[in-house]
Amino acid sequence: MKKTFTLGLLAAVLLLGGCQSAVPSPSSGQKEEVQTRSFTDSLGRTVTLPQTITKVAVSGPLAQTYVFPLCPDLLAGYSKAFAEDVQKYFPEEYLSLPELGQLYGGKGTMDLEALLAAAPDVVIDVGDEKDGMTEDLDVLSEQTGIPFVHVNASVTTAADAFRMLGELTGKKEKAEELAQWCEHTLADMRDVMSRVDADGARKRIIYCLGDKGLNCMAEGSYHAETVNMMGDNAAKLSDVTASGAGNEIDFEQLLLWDPEVIVFDVNSVYASVGSDPSWKQLQAIQNGTYYEVPYGPYGWLSSPPSVQRYLGMLWLGTLLYPDYVSYDLRDAVKEYYKLFYGYDLSDADYDALTANSIH
Repeated sequence: MKKTFTLGLLAAVLLLGGCQSAVPSPSSGQKEEVQTRSFTDSLGRTVTLPQTITKVAVSGPLAQTYVFPLCPDLLAGYSKAFAEDVQKYFPEEYLSLPELGQLYGGKGTMDLEALLAAAPDVVIDVGDEKDGMTEDLDVLSEQTGIPFVHVNASVTTAADAFRMLGELTGKKEKAEELAQWCEHTLADMRDVMSRVDADGARKRIIYCLGDKGLNCMAEGSYHAETVNMMGDNAAKLSDVTASGAGNEIDFEQLLLWDPEVIVFDVNSVYASVGSDPSWKQLQAIQNGTYYEVPYGPYGWLSSPPSVQRYLGMLWLGTLLYPDYVSYDLRDAVKEYYKLFYGYDLSDADYDALTANSIH
């Protein structure tokens, strides 16, 4: 994967590390001696942690989607404050935590002063492994005095990620509950797709993003995992970007692919394509088999490419293969929101989430 670590952050860390007046020493002042333990992350890096973790920080939005359902009481801050329209999904007592920024992707950087002030026992990164990540996290750990760890997570390894996070944080019981939900859901969706494939019924699909709808999540992208699993991703390119913005294409390429189904990211062009003469050349638009990806509090397919993609699996299963699924999507979504956020999703909430997603 292409390295997307913010170079400005690395420079800031080195600058702060060389300025003793700017970074308080982790060992300064009188502190009680704490019991420690070793933890080995997904990169094979072994770090020293307190025996009992009392506070954690996250490296970005993706890590946040895994850590919040597991241990909201341990969070020292968020990568980014929640937008007003999704705050309802989170308990009010957690909404006032500081914003710390993010390490990888995005346009921002981690706020090192805020991070040091929050004084977490560990900073957790979750997701795919980036080039140079071992060096990045080693430098950050050394210069801040705070251990940084990475936990691999994908659509197929979410259960393993939760179990590792449970070991890291001490929240093993909750981690196992989350892991088992992921395992059971993944097994169910794999069963659905095995029957779909046995019948040769897999749908050709494209996931479009951007203000023109001409960015796509190509086959081979980490962000396209759910689409690849649940359909035949028609966006097959030789040079696949690691960016969450997807690969930019031209309309002629989209016409050549001419997928059966198009799903548009939120804030893309879903609302206008039905009346656009150019888009109406595509069979998906002509047939009305185009939809908007549900969003709240995160995207169901990406934005970020997190554990919430399990909702994307369930949604695409119902959307594309209604004769093959046995679950009720409404019930499954309500179960997820209760388990992962402690939120009782109402029928009105569900209808709003899926307003442009199932018709």
